Amino acid sequence: MNTDTLVGHFLIAMPSMSDPRFERTVIYMCAHSEAGALGLVVNRLAEDITFPDLMNQLGMDTPSPQDSITVHFGGPVEQSRGFVLHSADYLQDTTLVVSHDIGLTASMDVLTAIADGSGPRRKLLALGYAGWGPGQLETEIQANGWIHGPVDEDLLFSTDVNAKWQRSFDAIGLDPAMLSGDFGHA
Repeated sequence: MNTDTLVGHFLIAMPSMSDPRFERTVIYMCAHSEAGALGLVVNRLAEDITFPDLMNQLGMDTPSPQDSITVHFGGPVEQSRGFVLHSADYLQDTTLVVSHDIGLTASMDVLTAIADGSGPRRKLLALGYAGWGPGQLETEIQANGWIHGPVDEDLLFSTDVNAKWQRSFDAIGLDPAMLSGDFGHA
């Protein structure tokens, strides 16, 4: 993997993040290149929609309760578009392999597979995504809006969304209360 890319890493909002859409968020980075970046917010639930609601809206069979998963706010871009971040035990032609452990699928087939119990072992469904144009994310990182860190699959797929931001800082050995908004500037 290119060491200049954040693909497969967490992007963690700094305590001084001023954009309310991203305050205290953890984003799993799915794509990052000179052309821009794309990630999914993994610690914020979508409001007013459940997996069965979504399946009904799409005209698909409603899953049984044990096959239901929560729906996340993946980011402010294209909020009507769905993505499933999942373990690599489920790979289709339409799956983007993000890392050797994680895939991203945005087709209806993955929703059907989840509903009928044949989907991935671990999964996170998100509506929308976080996107950056060329150089935009790098500028935000330099302005101390974000810090990045390694991904732990248990943390990524944890259902305790309220603890993910703090746990992400714990994983890199930092206390967010001790960080300054001016970090990195001389």
